[in-house]
Amino acid sequence: MTEPIGPVDATRVPRYGGDTTFARLPRLNEVGDADALVWGVPFDTGVSYRPGARFGPNHVRQSSRLLRPYNPALDAEPFAVRQVADAGDVGVNPFDIDEAISTIETAARDLSGTRRTLLTVGGDHTIALPLLRVQHERHGPVAVLHFDAHLDTWDTYFGAPHTHGTPFRRASEEGLIDFDHSMHVGIRGPLYSRLDLDESERMGFAAVHCRDFARTPLDTIIDRIRTRLGTRPVYVSIDIDVLDPGFAPGTGTPEAGGLSSRELLELVRGLDGLNLVGADLVEVAPAYDHAEITGIAAAHVAYELLSVLPNGGA
Repeated sequence: MTEPIGPVDATRVPRYGGDTTFARLPRLNEVGDADALVWGVPFDTGVSYRPGARFGPNHVRQSSRLLRPYNPALDAEPFAVRQVADAGDVGVNPFDIDEAISTIETAARDLSGTRRTLLTVGGDHTIALPLLRVQHERHGPVAVLHFDAHLDTWDTYFGAPHTHGTPFRRASEEGLIDFDHSMHVGIRGPLYSRLDLDESERMGFAAVHCRDFARTPLDTIIDRIRTRLGTRPVYVSIDIDVLDPGFAPGTGTPEAGGLSSRELLELVRGLDGLNLVGADLVEVAPAYDHAEITGIAAAHVAYELLSVLPNGGA
């Protein structure tokens, strides 16, 4: 086995210098092949409120410069046991949502090949639908673990079926989701109707609401999540607005009363050992960020995801 090429050595090249790749990892064309890829989808045409998540991938990369190779929380070295690389961004049509979805699906299929694990950085949550289509081709219906302030199971906005608030309804309708093992975590804030919750449950999602975190120990919630997911192939989709605006102001649809960065990191670490097949991290909008608060949180969440995805080093 060839020794993986890891991040740039910060004792030789200062962290504020050099190319901006995720965690200062090599680019895909520098390693020839990789076991896991971080790639960006700079697309936010599906947003319903604040735009700007199209600038998310490079903001997260910039905010990831301080990440280091060893993860003490999991006793893991995610860049040492397999080759991880930054595959850059896919070029997506910002004026045609249907074409963009098709482009993302094709790119994800090509990048994943027969064995690669993908961590996708958005972009808005519209991108989850084409990513789930590719996962379904490889694994059949997948258990979706969805961290978000919002359900994202609404039907349409202004008659449009594909937006950042609809991907999991479309995925459910297409049979991409395992109805018995999927779950929302972090749901909060006002809804349009009680029917929103009923319909989300009908589409296969159990839910851990944010108010549960005030009354339930974190380890108990992690046990609930692991029990729900079981041994099924699991796709993790994280909207950064699952965090409270105090921890992630740079997002398009902020809701008060969210998780802390520490809670989200612990929840992701709690997925270690499950049958994870891929992940996305979306809705980072740097125009609303301050001092890289949101970008730094997102970069650390992505790092923990890489640590628990298959062969993450634990």
